[in-house]
Amino acid sequence: MTSFGVAPASGLRDAGGSSEVDKLPDEISNMRISDEKEVEATIINGNGTEAGHIIVTTIGGRDGQRKQTISYMAERVIGQGSFGVVFQAKCLETSETVAIKKVLQDKRYKNRELQMMRLLDHPNVVSLKHCFFSTTEKDELFLNLVLEYVPETVHRVIRHYNKMNQRMPLIYVKLYTYQRFVGHWPISIAPLVFATGT
Repeated sequence: MTSFGVAPASGLRDAGGSSEVDKLPDEISNMRISDEKEVEATIINGNGTEAGHIIVTTIGGRDGQRKQTISYMAERVIGQGSFGVVFQAKCLETSETVAIKKVLQDKRYKNRELQMMRLLDHPNVVSLKHCFFSTTEKDELFLNLVLEYVPETVHRVIRHYNKMNQRMPLIYVKLYTYQRFVGHWPISIAPLVFATGT
């Protein structure tokens, strides 16, 4: 099952006859951040979260770079929330494992996640590689953030040590406690990622 960068002919139309898909380039240019160039509006059809689903999108084209087509194969769902899902995928060109966060674009809410992710550049924050838009058969519009994949969460590490009837190494406890009190982290530990060997 392959997804292509073609917008559906039907759906996502408002009372005036204009399509939500038609409005994407304007909305994306409004998301521009200070010195950043605009993000290209690539539309991908299909759900994309089923294992084995191939997602094809285009990246590049900025600062004199040539555009290139890049493909991801969805491997498994690694998290779910109110507005979307996060799944693990593999880039077919580079064999790099990435996380793709697929977020529903609800007109009732202003989603600033893309703007924030583009501004963040810190070793303790997963990096944004690129993004693209996708639609479903129900004509729902999703923003897909292709992120650095971090294999563990603090919650899983704690569970691992509990199952083994062991205590978490003191250095891990100190690192987590330090990071917790230095910045504003989510209250729930489930979405926190934990990179071993750092």
